[in-house]
Amino acid sequence: MALLEVHDLHTFYGKIHALKGISLIVEEGEIVTLIGGNGAGKSTTLNTICGIVEAAQGHVVLDGRDITHEPPHRIIESGIGQSPEGRKIFKRLSVVENLEMGAYSRTDQDGIKQDLEFVFDTFPRLRERQRQLGGTLSGGEQQMLAMGRAMMGRPRILLLDEPSMGLAPLLVRDIFQIIQYLNEQGTTILLVEQNALMALEVAHRGYVLQTGKITLADDAAALQQNETVRKAYLGES
Repeated sequence: MALLEVHDLHTFYGKIHALKGISLIVEEGEIVTLIGGNGAGKSTTLNTICGIVEAAQGHVVLDGRDITHEPPHRIIESGIGQSPEGRKIFKRLSVVENLEMGAYSRTDQDGIKQDLEFVFDTFPRLRERQRQLGGTLSGGEQQMLAMGRAMMGRPRILLLDEPSMGLAPLLVRDIFQIIQYLNEQGTTILLVEQNALMALEVAHRGYVLQTGKITLADDAAALQQNETVRKAYLGES
């Protein structure tokens, strides 16, 4: 049984049929990536899994339990964490307060302290800036903060939505090294990423979305060699 299973997921924005029967699986310990153009349905898939957008049809199953119609806070408590597109940190809260917000549903104070240290070890710049307001951080630091905040919920699976968006190339490389490190430390990851080349370099498997449908699914290495993927998403002519 996969850690996360999505079956025939349909989602609407008003009359717009955004997801048209999405099905995917994420096994424990994997990095799985969703790639596709703007408007393909990548972020909508993550938001539907998290309960932010309501599924009109289909099922989301976490470790054998159907969570499709549970409210977002229950889904987080079940073991799904999300670092959203655009980061959405609390700009008027300090770095440490943002991180503590990620653990709002937890009561194990010793565990929270351990996880806070893990986040600071993973993102040393956040330790240096822990009393600084979130809104004064650079774009890369805000991305680290969004990922760290999601990790404070101790998720079994981490959903990352466009973690490299708006970052300089050197910072993009840093973020992807951190994604690999988190996975090596035992975190399962579902990654949405516009930078398909980097995503396929770190992922085990991938799905290609076009206009709300999955058109390709394969090992990441095979997708890197797929002619359609290379032309559409890897910049080859």
